[in-house]
Amino acid sequence: MSAIDFSDPAIIAFLTDALTAAGVAGIEISRPDGQIRIVISVAPGAPINAQVATPRASGSAPAVVKAPLAGHFCAEHPAAATPQTLPRSVSDADTLGFIRVGHVLLPLRADLSGVLTRLLAEPGALVGFGDPLFEIELPS
Repeated sequence: MSAIDFSDPAIIAFLTDALTAAGVAGIEISRPDGQIRIVISVAPGAPINAQVATPRASGSAPAVVKAPLAGHFCAEHPAAATPQTLPRSVSDADTLGFIRVGHVLLPLRADLSGVLTRLLAEPGALVGFGDPLFEIELPS
């Protein structure tokens, strides 16, 4: 597992969107090498748009959705009444799963439309930044 790079604008944008969606006003993280403070000043419910996904060209390998940060992988919301089955169609705005960091669940958006065909990590597993989580077959 690799360390989170808090100087990466994509990581900061993802954390900001996740905090906004969770209704959290802000967060401050201190490490020996630095400190970051994110204060949310937009209305709750703003869309989450940061997600790491690798699109593919037609006829190539499926797209892989990767972990945007370290945490415990949840293939579905812990309060979900019925388990999700595979394969299933997903749109670019769908939530595929979550990364749990402490008590915060960070949603993982597809950012791609297609067919979710495989989980690439075990639910509950500790994953690191960039670890593959889902495989999506894109329409041709």
